[in-house]
Formats: sequence, C-alpha cells, structure tokens
Amino acid sequence: MTATAPTAPRVGEPGTRTGAALFALALGGFGIGTTEFATMGLLPEIAHDLDVTIPVAGHAITAYALGVVLGAPTLAALGARLDRRRLLLLLMVAFTVGNVLSAFAPTAETLVAARLLAGLPHGAFFGVGAVMGTAVVGPERRGRAVAAMMTGLTVACAVGVPLTAVVGHAVGWRSAFVAVGVIGVLTLLALRAWTPSLPSDPAASVRTELAAVRNRQLWVAFAAGAVGFGGMFSVYSYVKPLLTDVTGLDVGLVPLVLALYGVGMTAGTLVGGRLADRSVLGTVIAGMVATIVVLVLIALVGPWAWAAVPAIVLLGVTSQVLGLSLQTRLMDVSPDAPSLGAALCHSALNLGNAAGAFLGGLVIAAGWGLLAPAWVGAALTAVGLVVVLTAGRTPPPATTHAAAPASAAPAPGAEDRPRDLPAELGAR
Repeated sequence: MTATAPTAPRVGEPGTRTGAALFALALGGFGIGTTEFATMGLLPEIAHDLDVTIPVAGHAITAYALGVVLGAPTLAALGARLDRRRLLLLLMVAFTVGNVLSAFAPTAETLVAARLLAGLPHGAFFGVGAVMGTAVVGPERRGRAVAAMMTGLTVACAVGVPLTAVVGHAVGWRSAFVAVGVIGVLTLLALRAWTPSLPSDPAASVRTELAAVRNRQLWVAFAAGAVGFGGMFSVYSYVKPLLTDVTGLDVGLVPLVLALYGVGMTAGTLVGGRLADRSVLGTVIAGMVATIVVLVLIALVGPWAWAAVPAIVLLGVTSQVLGLSLQTRLMDVSPDAPSLGAALCHSALNLGNAAGAFLGGLVIAAGWGLLAPAWVGAALTAVGLVVVLTAGRTPPPATTHAAAPASAAPAPGAEDRPRDLPAELGAR
C-alpha cells in the first residue's frame, strides 16, 4: 500500500479554517508592510554602513516602489493559470529571498537590486490574497476579507516599523531585514498549513487577465487611487519635520505618533471593510471627502500639538478607508481578472506615494513651508474625488463568459462572484 501526501483542503471542504487562513494572509501583510516602511527609518544607518549619501541610499526606497508598480500586474497576469494557494507560496518565497538578499547586500547597488526583487511580489500577494480571502469567507463579505488581510499591513505601521527602527539602531540595519525574512518563512508555513487549494478558472490565461486593462472603469479607479491617495503621502512623507519643526514635538515622541498613526490605519481598515460590504463606491467617495477634510485640518492646526497629533491619527483612519475601498472597487470592475484588479491597486497607491512625496517636496523646496504639503494633499485628493464623481459611476462590466440562457436563474450572489472563485461560493 502506497502512502500519499496529504493535499490542502479545497474551499468549502472540512479542514478549511477561515480564521487561520485569514491570519496567514494578514501575517504576510505584516511582513510586507514592515519591509516597505522600515527602510525609511533606517536610511542614515544604511548610508553610513555602505559609505554613500542619504539620497543615494534612498534609491533603495525608490527601487522597492518600482518593484511594486511593475510586479503587481505582471506577476498577477503570469500566474493566472496557477492555483491561488501555490501562487501565494511562490510570491512569498520571492519576497523572503529579496529581504534576505537585502540583509546581506555588500554595496548600495546590490541593495537596490535586492529591494527591487523584494517589491515585485508585494502587489500581487495582496491581489491574489484578496481573492483567496474572498473565497474563504464568501463574496458577500469580500470587504471584510480584504480588511483582515490589510490589517497585517496596518499593524506593521503601528508595531513592526517602530520595532525594526529600534532593532536597527541598536544592532544594525541588516538585522531588520533578517527579521522580515523570518516573518516571510513563518508566512510560508502558515499559508501552507491553513490556506485551502483554490484552482484558477480553466479559461484563465495571461491574455484573458490582460484583457481587463481595456476596461475603462478599471483605469478610472486606478487614476483615482494614484491621484487621490497621493494626498496622504504628501503629508506622511514629511511628517517627522512637520512634527518637530512646526508642531514643536520632541524628536523622541515622533515614533509614538507614528505608532498612533498605525493604530488609526488599523481602525480605518476594520471600519472600511464593513462599509465597503455595504457600498464600495460610496465608501470610496466618503473616504476621499473625509481625507480632504483631515488634510485641510492638518494645514490649519499644524502648529498646535494637541490638535495636530489627533488630526494625523485621523489621517491614518480616513486614508485606509479609502485605500481598502479602492482595492475592493478595482476587484469589482475587473470581474474576469479580480487578482489583477486588486494587484493594480497597489501599483496605483505606490504611484500616489511617488507623486505625493514629489509634489510635497516641491512646495517645501519653493519655500512655502512644511504645512504646504497638506494643502497639496487636499488638492490631489480633490482631483481624485472629481475623477470618481464624473467618471466612476458607470456600472461595473459584466464578465466576458458566455451568457446563460434567459430562463436560467442565477445562483444567489453569483453576479457578485469574481471569476477566480469557485462556483459553490455563489450559494453562500
């Protein structure tokens, strides 16, 4: 008698543990969020160790963002035929390798290459993970599934980034990337143990995935994210000098404010997930309006710590409501390629990161002061809101599959089910 290796349970079969599966996805989000933002707090140490200037060391941040922008749609499309669980495992392997290589990079050039590699699976992991999470909990709770996964990223901002900063300062910047590599290994084990097998659609291919890019509403949501989310980054990129030079906080209190900002992001993720399950587009609009209000508030109350700190924490809440609902919207408007749609959200947000930081730096360099980026951010988010209000209300497109006979009634919830998800989910 030949022993056979155990296989992962399929969605809906006994052995699929919803909470454990979502925890595995959140753990991956925690590792990704930690590595994305930790570099920003370790630039002086990196520059000193590699004997380069801080701007040159900053190329490592740019390389990671470029990896996200390039890797999100590319890897999601190339992995269209793979089982979603297997694709998640491969993406986490690449992420882990990229961070281990970062830890042992001997030069600034090799560090840049390693950060590019580490960034490539970022968006695709969140995109495919969103599909996996939706499959586990059911399409009617897709907003909360995305929120559960994104909670890992927000907890990283509240806990992971401050911890890596402390460890990096005490032991050396390389230890921070070693720690992220360990998180990557733990995520691999958790994904393998707790996520179910989720076969891709037999009709899926690189061609069908990329066909989604012809969808006008996908690009409307993409543009709204790239422009609208840039408002938050115009302030966050310069929050340390804002707090010390304008608000007058002691530099030792800045990590505490950043941790509180991360707590705000976590709250925004949980609230946004529930709101998105009620109305995705309505949550996008509400998130943008609230973010504009908070950015204007920061510009007005920046000199007073008692008001500026709560306003910055509120920015964490509103921006995460916006980011999560944008990801859900991109999944909805690309029903034939939900993994690609969700992955593109992270490309859009990283473009917003670059645009917001660049424009915020531009007005500071022009001598307009450290509060000027808040006005720039409000303007950017307002442009994103205009895009959504004028072009974003067209109903999401129907899938390209052959239509069912008119007499055949669809299964409850089938109209909301992304193509990647098993048919039995429609009956939930």
